[in-house]
Amino acid sequence: MIEQILNHPVLQIQFLNNTIQDYIVALVAFVAFLIILKIFQAIILKKLDKFAKKTITEIDDTLIQIVRSIKPPFYSFLAFYMALYFLNINPLGQKIINGILIVWITYQVITGIQILIDYLVQKKLARDKETATKMGVRYISMLSKIALWVIGLILILANLGVDVTSLIAGLGIGGVAIALALQNILSDLFSSLAIYFDKPFVIGDFIIVGQDQGTVEKIGIKTTRIRALDGEEIIISNQELTSARIQNFKTVKERRSLFRVGVTYDTSQTKLKLITKLLKESVEKTKLTNFDRAHFVEFADSSLNFELSFYAQTEDYKKFLDIQQQVLYKIRYLFAKEKIEMAFPTQTVYLAK
Repeated sequence: MIEQILNHPVLQIQFLNNTIQDYIVALVAFVAFLIILKIFQAIILKKLDKFAKKTITEIDDTLIQIVRSIKPPFYSFLAFYMALYFLNINPLGQKIINGILIVWITYQVITGIQILIDYLVQKKLARDKETATKMGVRYISMLSKIALWVIGLILILANLGVDVTSLIAGLGIGGVAIALALQNILSDLFSSLAIYFDKPFVIGDFIIVGQDQGTVEKIGIKTTRIRALDGEEIIISNQELTSARIQNFKTVKERRSLFRVGVTYDTSQTKLKLITKLLKESVEKTKLTNFDRAHFVEFADSSLNFELSFYAQTEDYKKFLDIQQQVLYKIRYLFAKEKIEMAFPTQTVYLAK
């Protein structure tokens, strides 16, 4: 009975070098392959989901996301491609279908790798809260994805029969030419990545670079912007920053203040001995300070000089200046209270008769 049905004249009618029977067999194969692929994906997802519930890591969740990125259109086309083996296909048509499959597989592979890259990026960003590092990681992620698509395009062309040897050679020569033309820009780009990951400074740090000083406001791809104490914006190339000596005051837990105070030569011996005590008192009565030392250090041209050293317990440079200012106010007040006269440049002229 089955043999009679299969040998029925209608099923032997040919269309595009294939009988209706061949098309029916291909259709059955397509449905079978589609069901198998769908079941296969469901089994993998179930296994991964079961495994994910037993672990605390997120990598298994990422694998589930990669498997779920394979949508029905892809495995439907894959089932269609496998069903075509039961038909006689025109060589040109087969080549076109092969090309579509290659492009689609490459796209799926790149998509999966991108999901993995995004997972690694998110993991890195979760560990590091600094804005500069986040920007650097995003730049690396972007460059990695661009490189993936370039490699994917070359692989597609190679599998389609295109001679990519000359193309790669051309890209190599072109890359060298572009690199030479954009040497300074690329140097600044890699310098910015060095800043992001080495972290000689981050946004908000007060730094001194050569004759320039200020608070870091933005770290860009090519330049870093610093807000100076006077309010102006200083723009410095990243290449210059990575090759210069940088003083970073953000990491300072306390700042030292060292200065001299001069009194007049007619100050009495008693008051001279009192001055070191007054200097120490001016520091100790100011909040967030640690007294270091106070000494009579020099007979200057027009003054008797005392040197005071103390530490301000602050990282903020502006707050340090406020603390130092309070100490200076107290010194001026205590000296005035004890009638100790501060020196200023003077010159005595003796006339011979």
